[in-house]
Amino acid sequence: MGRLVMGLHCTPGFPKKILANKLEDKHLCNICQKILRKPFQAQCGHRFCSYCFNKTVSGGPQKCNACIKEELFEDSTSILKQGCAFPDNAARREIEALAAVCPNEGCSWTGTIKEYELNHEGKCDYMIIPCPACKELLRSNEMERHNERECPERTLNCKYCKEPFQFKNIKAHDEICPKYPMICEGCAKKKIPREKYVDHIKLCTKFRAPCRFHVVGCDMSVEKEKIHEHERACSYEHLNLLLHFIMGIKVNLESLQPQSLDVGAPVQGACLHSEKTKVVELSRRCQELELKVSTFENIVCVLNREMERSATTMEAYNRQHRLDQDKIEILSNKVRQLERTVGLRDLSIVEMEGKMREMSAATYDGVFVWKISDFSKKRQDAIAGRAPAMFSPAFYTSKYGYKMCLRIYLNGDGTGRGTHLSLFFVVMRGHSDALLKWPFNQKVTLMLLDQNNREHIIDAFRPDISSSSFQRPVSDMNIASGCPLFCPLPKLDSKNSYIRDDTIFIKAIVDLTGL
Repeated sequence: MGRLVMGLHCTPGFPKKILANKLEDKHLCNICQKILRKPFQAQCGHRFCSYCFNKTVSGGPQKCNACIKEELFEDSTSILKQGCAFPDNAARREIEALAAVCPNEGCSWTGTIKEYELNHEGKCDYMIIPCPACKELLRSNEMERHNERECPERTLNCKYCKEPFQFKNIKAHDEICPKYPMICEGCAKKKIPREKYVDHIKLCTKFRAPCRFHVVGCDMSVEKEKIHEHERACSYEHLNLLLHFIMGIKVNLESLQPQSLDVGAPVQGACLHSEKTKVVELSRRCQELELKVSTFENIVCVLNREMERSATTMEAYNRQHRLDQDKIEILSNKVRQLERTVGLRDLSIVEMEGKMREMSAATYDGVFVWKISDFSKKRQDAIAGRAPAMFSPAFYTSKYGYKMCLRIYLNGDGTGRGTHLSLFFVVMRGHSDALLKWPFNQKVTLMLLDQNNREHIIDAFRPDISSSSFQRPVSDMNIASGCPLFCPLPKLDSKNSYIRDDTIFIKAIVDLTGL
């Protein structure tokens, strides 16, 4: 008889501190050392969580460490492998009935371990979990408030430009936000968007700007509308500053001239004439310098305006670049979310296709024909241990009848391993089990079909109603039952009509008498 291993449970054992009463060693998993969850019992008698057992044997047979530790190791029974353990429902019921408390600090929940697993585990408001954004550890019931008000990594929308940004970057965003309200230093007008501020101060008559004579020493800043009034009122001071500026230039020029004059009395008239000539020349050169200074001032003013315009343009480009980077990050996040969504939908489609294939193969009259193609490859996989067993699609005695399937070992199982093809019958949990008679007591006929319709290989049995294999299922499948010596393997290897086009056909007939 083959043994069925339940599907992997996704979690190891329960934490020890959920027990309300004294902990007993018999309730512990011999692998994870936690309280058993969905316990399995191996041939050696030791118990393991279904998750821990399946994870341990997924890489192949393993020695039982508990047997080694207790010095009770036996080669025949102390090797853990697929098919050598069975669900220990008695231990499971005993453990699920134990009194439990919530291990999370501050939570007053009490109940049984079964109630904890079904109704409380992973749902406790006092459970400590990390914030997905900032990784801070918080209670589950505090997470919503944290995400809305406290998380430094939370995303906000600017109330001015409506663009999203992280809370920690709020000051940096305010400094570049094109809609951020600014106050004019001249007219004190408020709520001027930053992107319009430069245009405003160019036209604002109250904005203070340096006097045009600041290049010669005037250090006053004057409102634009009062610049002409200031120049008229301070014309004397401006002329005086300009005179000092020109005289300074004159002195610098004279210091560059060679001192070659003789101050003797006989040539005093000639020296005077020479001095006058120099003064005229210097006056001419001063006029030329004044003209150049005026020209340079105009050039400098134009360059200043160009620099201001370039600086404003660069700031706009930088601001736009930062906004573009933020948008790129947002779009990248959306792409990642869509990729995850597509991946989940692909998985759903695969599951739906599997269910559709199973539904299309199902029959509802107790007769089922199972076509197994690629027989040679699947036989080699069974010999190598990669896939020792295969399950057929489900079939039914009627639309609301018993749900069943077949399990085949192409290289044998149990007493038929390596010598026979083993074929088993499995009672599955169905939607209408509550309406059916239990235990299952219908005659089952199993056949390997001769594709020339001459000599089918047939075996039949009537269920042992005391066997757990034929009681009402409490899990997805009962333990398989059937014929470990169904067909000698040499009979398949010889020339025959059981295998054709690398395909065999298995037929099951369930007697419907009495249903």
